[in-house]
Amino acid sequence: MAKTNAGRFFEDYSVGDVLTHAVPRTVGAGERALYHALYPARHALYSSDTFAQGCGLAASPLDDMIAFHTVFGKTVPDVSLNAVANLGYAEGRWLKPVWPGGTLTSQSEVIGVKQNSNGKSGVVYVRTTGRNQRDEAVLEYVRWVMVRKGDLDAPAPETVIPELDKVVPAGTLAVPEGLSFANYNFDLAGEPHRWGDYEIGEQIDHVDGVTIEEAEHMMATRLWQNTAKVHFDTSARPDGTRLIYGGHVISMARALSFNGLANAQMVVGLNAGAHANPCLAGDTVRAWSEVLDKAETSVPGVGAIRLRLVATKGGAPFQLRGEDGKYLPEVLLDLDYWALMPM
Repeated sequence: MAKTNAGRFFEDYSVGDVLTHAVPRTVGAGERALYHALYPARHALYSSDTFAQGCGLAASPLDDMIAFHTVFGKTVPDVSLNAVANLGYAEGRWLKPVWPGGTLTSQSEVIGVKQNSNGKSGVVYVRTTGRNQRDEAVLEYVRWVMVRKGDLDAPAPETVIPELDKVVPAGTLAVPEGLSFANYNFDLAGEPHRWGDYEIGEQIDHVDGVTIEEAEHMMATRLWQNTAKVHFDTSARPDGTRLIYGGHVISMARALSFNGLANAQMVVGLNAGAHANPCLAGDTVRAWSEVLDKAETSVPGVGAIRLRLVATKGGAPFQLRGEDGKYLPEVLLDLDYWALMPM
């Protein structure tokens, strides 16, 4: 009996499969310190217990993306070990804060499959839920992945493509219990701009850039226990490069967005996302945002702002697609998300 695991291939997935992912992860101050070392993350709510307490929370939670990367990393051995590419996201919601000392587990359900016309790969859709040590759901999202076939002669499954919401309804966004911006300190947060200062259609150039180093992205990917071969093994890609984990680009762009969106404190919804082009070591990541929508929440003084976050490796800001409708080659990430901001 084989003791090792080569990972699942496209023909190994069926709609309805439930995948319980191995290795629970207890997260704490170490993850926060490493996260802030890897990315220029400066949002005050995730940097200071006293600031978070001024916003009605018991202490500073861990960054939203720490929860996302940890839950995501659990899924890789079962979902994307043999992936060609991670294609997109939808219906993501952060349901509860993750606190230092919490333990995260992850489970996914296969909700769609579609073999590609070349017969060599297919797309697998999964809905993933991350839970804490009390078995409370803290995060859920859908993603779809292009996965290689192991047996090219395996018959194509019946195509099932799930119907997914294009936008997470604002009324379903979870505002953490106790959160209040009534005594919000804009000086300590770093910028004076509140929810009412942003207009739908407004575009913001975040100005700064960070060059991604080979060692840093591999350290980050190991931190999240992401085992996808394309991030570490130069023989896993035809050009001999190591692909930067898409979540590394997400966190880099989110951190860069502080300059102009310092008060978009908490990420609570993921509407859509695409890793438009590969990112490699040596690329300098820059970011810009566009305000897509605004909504009130159930908590007075706490507004929801819907943002498009675009990461690029060059070119002028606010350029997304060419005349052919395809992403420009310098665009790395196109992410559509909801954040909470003082009104």
